Amino acid sequence: MGNPHVLLIPYPVQGHVIPLMELAQCLARHGINITFALTETTHNRILNSLALNDVALNDGIRLVTVLDGSESNESSNVPGKLSEAIFKIMPGKVEKLIRDINASSESEGEKISCVVADQSLGWALELAKKLGLQTVAFLPAAAANLVLGFNIPKLIDDGIINIEGIPAENKTFQFAPTMPFMNTSDFVWVRMGNSTMQKIIFHMMLGNNKSVKSADWLICNSAYNLEPGAFSLSPEIVPIGPLLAPKSLTTPTSPAGSFWPAEPNCLKFLDQHPPRSIIYAAFGSSTAFSEAQFEELAKGLELTNRPFLWVDANRKTYTTERGMVVNWAPQQGVLSHPSVGCFLSHCGWNSTIESAINGVPILCWPYFADQFINQSYICDVWKIGVALKRNNGSDGIIKCEEIKNKVDQLLGDKSFKERALHLKEVTRANIAEGGSSHNNLMNFIKWINANINM
Repeated sequence: MGNPHVLLIPYPVQGHVIPLMELAQCLARHGINITFALTETTHNRILNSLALNDVALNDGIRLVTVLDGSESNESSNVPGKLSEAIFKIMPGKVEKLIRDINASSESEGEKISCVVADQSLGWALELAKKLGLQTVAFLPAAAANLVLGFNIPKLIDDGIINIEGIPAENKTFQFAPTMPFMNTSDFVWVRMGNSTMQKIIFHMMLGNNKSVKSADWLICNSAYNLEPGAFSLSPEIVPIGPLLAPKSLTTPTSPAGSFWPAEPNCLKFLDQHPPRSIIYAAFGSSTAFSEAQFEELAKGLELTNRPFLWVDANRKTYTTERGMVVNWAPQQGVLSHPSVGCFLSHCGWNSTIESAINGVPILCWPYFADQFINQSYICDVWKIGVALKRNNGSDGIIKCEEIKNKVDQLLGDKSFKERALHLKEVTRANIAEGGSSHNNLMNFIKWINANINM
């Protein structure tokens, strides 16, 4: 009957696209045909990055666009325009894509039989159900985020938040041991910009609960050892990660879903330094520093008297007295390099697990959304990092002295590295053959193949 055909739909931002593209690559290696639905801007960025990074997609993966730039204003600064297009325009485009593909397919094997959608896109799961397709919700972040989302009704009933998600008071708690500490001021939706955006994210999380829980599979880019408490509370979440290209564990590489070409010379810079000597500083694709904060960060890195590699997408590549600043870096390759001693990070989930799987301690600088939950995992649960503290003044800036002192603390205490190396070994064992994440992934692939032969 042919190979299965699966439609993958990411939320079109860098941190969501990369892990779903890694899953697409994995499924394609097992003979599953993939259609990967993107917005026009994201599609063009990925094609450009693939060419410049000399990275190829596996056979069987086809990229298609389902939302053009004029509909989403994706490359403009119009607030909320992309989200509005994703939730109002994109559903109709995706339905037409599925109907057109399946109507023109000559065999059952060529038809889309399953939809794997970012768990934030509840409409995609509901659409797939309506069309009689199998459904898979994919969480690119920590499972703790879904545990939080699933517990929103209880948080309302307990008076911790009101029906709009606004906390009644500043309170810190744990849902369970080995789960991150959560402060009500750091709930995902509370850390999402202005009050309008906060309400949108809150109601989206609440509304998605039903569609996510009713999916045939709910898979997560995590591992049992990283979040045992979360998986105990919500056993319906199946960890299949960390999802990393196999070669990224042994050779420098950029992931296939990267939006930007990496600066190759940064790896040569790393080669020039001794083991565990370099501070790697990178803050994702969305973090924006004020000029004052940028200056404090630059001063702080210089004050450490250590070499550093600093990724800043808003500035051109240049070399300072003891460091190098680049637009973008092959992060998986950087973190696996023996010269890297610590990672100064915004604590995005991709960065967090890439650091964990390479045994690199983390200096935490969370910026928004789920990054504060990830910081708690790093500092409170795994104990492989320390958090930076902001100035008590109205500017809330992290001062250069704080950066220097925390770097000294992180690199001066060998226990951070020892715990990071232990976490590395246990996490890698999960994705190795016979490990829990590997077994879950193989069972998932078997289910997809069985589905085509039903």
